[in-house]
Amino acid sequence: MLIFEKSRPGRGCSTLPACDVEVVRPKERDKRELKLHMPELSEVELSRHYTELAKKSHGVNDGFYPLGSCTMKYNPRINEEIAALPGFKEIHPLQPEHTVQGCLEVLKRSEEALCEITGMDAMTLQPAAGAHGEFTGLLLMKAYHHSRGDQKRTKIIVPDSAHGTNPASAAMAGYSVVSIPSGPDGCVDLKKLREAVGDDIAGLMLTNPNTVGLFDKNILEITDIVHECGGLCYYDGANLNAVMGTVRPGDMGFDVIHLNLHKTFSTPHGGGGPGSGPVGCKACLAEFLPSVRVDGEEVLRLTKAEHGIGEVKSFYGNFLVVVRALTYIMTLGREGITEASQNAVLNANYMMHKLKEQYQMAYDEVCMHEFVMSLSDLKKSTGVSAMDIAKGLLDHEIHPPTMYFPLIVEEALMVEPTETESKETIDEAVGVFRELYELAVKDAERLHNAPVSTPVGRLDEVKAARHPVLRYSFDV
Repeated sequence: MLIFEKSRPGRGCSTLPACDVEVVRPKERDKRELKLHMPELSEVELSRHYTELAKKSHGVNDGFYPLGSCTMKYNPRINEEIAALPGFKEIHPLQPEHTVQGCLEVLKRSEEALCEITGMDAMTLQPAAGAHGEFTGLLLMKAYHHSRGDQKRTKIIVPDSAHGTNPASAAMAGYSVVSIPSGPDGCVDLKKLREAVGDDIAGLMLTNPNTVGLFDKNILEITDIVHECGGLCYYDGANLNAVMGTVRPGDMGFDVIHLNLHKTFSTPHGGGGPGSGPVGCKACLAEFLPSVRVDGEEVLRLTKAEHGIGEVKSFYGNFLVVVRALTYIMTLGREGITEASQNAVLNANYMMHKLKEQYQMAYDEVCMHEFVMSLSDLKKSTGVSAMDIAKGLLDHEIHPPTMYFPLIVEEALMVEPTETESKETIDEAVGVFRELYELAVKDAERLHNAPVSTPVGRLDEVKAARHPVLRYSFDV
């Protein structure tokens, strides 16, 4: 039931003191023509309503959440405690610099740590999310080429195993997209890449590890090919959780990278925000970074790049998300960052190995932080689709993995267990996957009707997408 349906006239949960100043009401021309609809509930009713909604949702704190390419890892509570300190939580972005020296130090230390992890020379924390970071990085590349008088570079190469936001971001930045197919091994087809490069190529956007969970074994050759034609190399860092502390994109020949603090560095994720997509770059691109950056030693100050691309977000990014990320980095330290990454890879390979006797793996080789299963054969033999298996997981209180992505794998399920899950949890999840496979063979109809134990059953997703109901209709 919606909160408006629970509303009853005259109820409320606030007690205001009598007004001790003159009451000034708006003139008739400024008044609303229609009544302002606000729900009227008591405090206990309001509390129960949102508690009920919370019980119906499923998050990392509720159970296994193997959402591939999203790295839905557990967020340690210490991150929240540090972000809640008054010196961070209660500041204003327009305060004088001398009153926020601690906050400026957070920004500076975060830039330094992220540059060290990625092998970059400079970093901006302003972008608000991953795709926002992609767009920012592409604008850096464009500014670089234009500063050299090179206007003919109008194309961006994007492999078909990249994240779907890559071609969208390239198009938004004014580039034409050249798609490169994957080879049989799931990596970039080098022959096709060589055929695509030329003096009209501004750069390459590469997701690595890619969306089938593989680290491209030809990574150094790929960046060399692009650099030889005068292009720049962009690293989609959304999957950095698989390699942080082990290898650095800057050492592989990449010129610019975006990170997802809400994936790799354990800050809140989902529900539309908050997010943070810092962009790092090599020294040749640093002068084009947006917004202001922290400078100075004993006394920190904000400086603005003379040739920057301009603001991409108000002020300095989502500051408290950065505070949480820096807390995570400092808590783990150099060794812990590497261990977290390696455990993510270990968990993914362990789970893949346990499942491959039943489920068909899209690429049956050592994966990174995630792996992709193809249920095409299962669907042909039983009629049970990837969607059916995903919905069946809900009845076992497991969040479904990513469905039908990447597009290069038919009936795909992409699973990412992350480093924060125990062996016992993964073993339980493996048991559920096996049980659902056996159910598909014995009683496919039960899976067609799943889920049956959730607050709502199988939804008409096509209708929801084509005819969404986005607002409540009042009687008046």
